[in-house]
Amino acid sequence: MVASGRVVFSNGTYVPEADAKISIFDSALMFGDMVFEMTRSFNGTQFKLEEHIERLFNGLKILRIPIQYTQKELKDICLQTMEKNQEFFLKTDEHRLMINVSRGPLSIYHQVFDNKVEPTVIVADFPLKWTVSGMGHLFDSGINAVIPSQRAIPAHLMDPKIKNRSRLFYQMANIEVSLFKGDNNWALLLDTDGNISEGTGDNFFTIKNETIYSPRGRNILRGISRDYIFELCDELKLKYEEKDIEPYDVYTADEAFMTGTPFCMLPVTTLNSLPIGNGKKGPVFEKLLNRWSKNVGLDIEKQIKAFNAEMTTTGSGASPYKFAN
Repeated sequence: MVASGRVVFSNGTYVPEADAKISIFDSALMFGDMVFEMTRSFNGTQFKLEEHIERLFNGLKILRIPIQYTQKELKDICLQTMEKNQEFFLKTDEHRLMINVSRGPLSIYHQVFDNKVEPTVIVADFPLKWTVSGMGHLFDSGINAVIPSQRAIPAHLMDPKIKNRSRLFYQMANIEVSLFKGDNNWALLLDTDGNISEGTGDNFFTIKNETIYSPRGRNILRGISRDYIFELCDELKLKYEEKDIEPYDVYTADEAFMTGTPFCMLPVTTLNSLPIGNGKKGPVFEKLLNRWSKNVGLDIEKQIKAFNAEMTTTGSGASPYKFAN
């Protein structure tokens, strides 16, 4: 193994990336009892970092997971982690921060830790291109959204607004969609009422008559990128609305797209292989993406396509958005 040189913040110390570990007795491993955030930079500057950390702390509060740092202290740790790793990034790289906070080892194992049981706090920093590798062509072809039999877990059973690591239902949806014929297939989940909820790590939008629609925030993770779309709509004087969206509304939409922190926006051109609108990315999507690119000072689509060209190989296993056999 070739050492990357990168380090990871782990409970107050920095350790080599390959040596960063979590205990087998940790509550995260036992119960998926962990809140997390994943961010990205533009031109090396973190985007919406404070909003990510605020959402993290909201989840920690609701789950009653104590943390020994304030929001400002955690933000400073994130920036310091980036600074320590900067020399190991190419000039064209962007930083992808992964912030994980769990309750820590379960108390019954306290003797293993000299009776000191504390929350687990980890901040890792790795190149964004690892996440978006292979996505560049989707700006041209678009995603084929596939509705699996797996349903989203509704908020009254486990609130998806808390960004937690209990995500097996995402993986089950991805596995099912991987069996669907064709390429560019991403899962699009329905809630238990039969309305569109979200993807497995992304939020979903439709466009009809130049109005942007998003599923209500009840049974979804209210994404940072989703919120930014609303900001862009205000800038561009575009109408938007949160409402219940049925599959029929997607089939009859003019355009559709997904949002997520690493790729920002990707067009959805088909649903279950049936074209949405003319089956191509549309003008409203382009308008939103262009404004986002302008606001952050780089061409988002061009950058992700460049990352694709730079990455000569991609992993063949599961990703946050799809499952590969």
